[in-house]
Amino acid sequence: MAFECKVNTDIVLTKNSEDTTEVNSNHIVSSGKSLLIDSETVITGSGKSIHFTKLPIDVCLLNDHRTIADLPPVLISEIFNCLDPKELGVVSCVSPSLYRIASDHQVWKEFYCERWGLPTAVPVSLDAECSDEKSWKALFVEREFRSKTFLGRYTIDTLYGHTEPVRTLFVLLSRKLVITSGYDSIIRMWDIEDGYSIASSRPLGCTIRAVAADSKLLIAGGSDGFIHGWRAEEGHPHLFDIKGPQNQNTEFRLWEHQGPITCVGLDSSRIYSGSWDMTIRVWDRLSLKCVNVLMHNDWVWTLVPHDATVVSTSGSDVYFWETNTFSLINIIKDAHVGNAYSLARSHTGNFIFTGGEDGAIHMFEVTSHGCGSVRKLATWGPHSGPVYSLSFEFPWLVSASSDGKLSLIDVRKLLKSIRRSSSMKSIKKRDTSNGNSLDPKNTEPPQRMLHGSGGSLFCVGVGADRIICGGEEGTVRIWNFSQAFEMAKRVSALRALRFENRMRRRRLQSEMDSKGQRADPCLIAAKSQMSGERNGVWYNKRGLTRKVKG
Repeated sequence: MAFECKVNTDIVLTKNSEDTTEVNSNHIVSSGKSLLIDSETVITGSGKSIHFTKLPIDVCLLNDHRTIADLPPVLISEIFNCLDPKELGVVSCVSPSLYRIASDHQVWKEFYCERWGLPTAVPVSLDAECSDEKSWKALFVEREFRSKTFLGRYTIDTLYGHTEPVRTLFVLLSRKLVITSGYDSIIRMWDIEDGYSIASSRPLGCTIRAVAADSKLLIAGGSDGFIHGWRAEEGHPHLFDIKGPQNQNTEFRLWEHQGPITCVGLDSSRIYSGSWDMTIRVWDRLSLKCVNVLMHNDWVWTLVPHDATVVSTSGSDVYFWETNTFSLINIIKDAHVGNAYSLARSHTGNFIFTGGEDGAIHMFEVTSHGCGSVRKLATWGPHSGPVYSLSFEFPWLVSASSDGKLSLIDVRKLLKSIRRSSSMKSIKKRDTSNGNSLDPKNTEPPQRMLHGSGGSLFCVGVGADRIICGGEEGTVRIWNFSQAFEMAKRVSALRALRFENRMRRRRLQSEMDSKGQRADPCLIAAKSQMSGERNGVWYNKRGLTRKVKG
């Protein structure tokens, strides 16, 4: 911690003949960055000599050297709340006391939930501050490490069952299920890990363009304007019995739309459905009655609810709705050239991604949920055709397009530049209504492109180290990156073991040098062989072949 003194404030140590020291606050001077006390001898009227000693101010005032570790733990914890995970990890290496405070479970729980929400398979006690199994810090580090596997190796599993193009899919991670449907009007459930077909429904009589599910409901929207729904059954191994005969206790249908349903969504108390009749209808989950209608100016293509807001796309515009009063709070006009087909939101709802007919992908930030203030952060153009589907799991944004490709975009660097720019006091005020973007140099191109199939890709989902897509071929493809995660874990463990052995050898060598003992000759020979004889025949295979030929 730094302490500041006024430039003209003086402090003087006065040493008299009786060896007593006094401080005179009128004789301290400031010179540059250091404060020094004048040294001079003055003869008083009584004949006594007074000596003024010139000393650094830290000697006379800061005899007790204190660090941040001496602060109360509660205050240190409040300071750590201002740090990001990487900075917090660096601080934890300073001292054991800071390590214990920096490893606080609640702090890392906030970091984890901000990015991914609560774990689907909860390995920790959510109500306790500590756990015997895994801490929140360990969970965060593992999930952050796992997020890098999309740049590694993968295997592709192709699932057959649909007889016509697959238009929609939904990934239910809590039960490790993939739910798909399309032009064949049949809903199919798959195991996300093994790729087995679990169940399939009877033909529903229309094209299914949207599905959504949680632990209690499964809904599907069809081109006939009906919402087909199933309630979860207690004790059922896969929650929903979609292959059995029609049961009024577990199955229901809703109808009020005057056109095909293009999108559906769920939250804790409501069902949302969007249609080409230019409306979004809001249904109560208990009574299954329509409680409100949100009017648009064009066909509704997609919607995503989050907490008390719903974001939807209609034509080329993006709408922001407040669900408590069902009021429109903002509109982004002409977000795309053509229709805005796809939409995705971050777990916190602060970041919105849109994909459109022009092949572009836009990223927006909601700066104020109350008034719907939005600014554009970035734009990507990885596809040569319309972007039909988007899926986001921090930090990866995955898009599917009519060109048959998947693009993988890592937004971590962009978010860091956003935090850096927002913390600068000299940042200029942006026009939130037009959404001016940041410096395009901060926007990286997609980190990876995956070639899905020869036809168009209509839907994509992310979860459990896998990317799932469906398209015009009528098959479901699963890009499995779990092997890359296991390989990365082994490489990291081997690297840590090598580092530990290297440090052990260095400590042993330093101890031997301090005792005056002779170093290990094998170690010296190995170092000389690797450093001084790199041009020799033993090291250079090319040199050996030349000599053999000669």
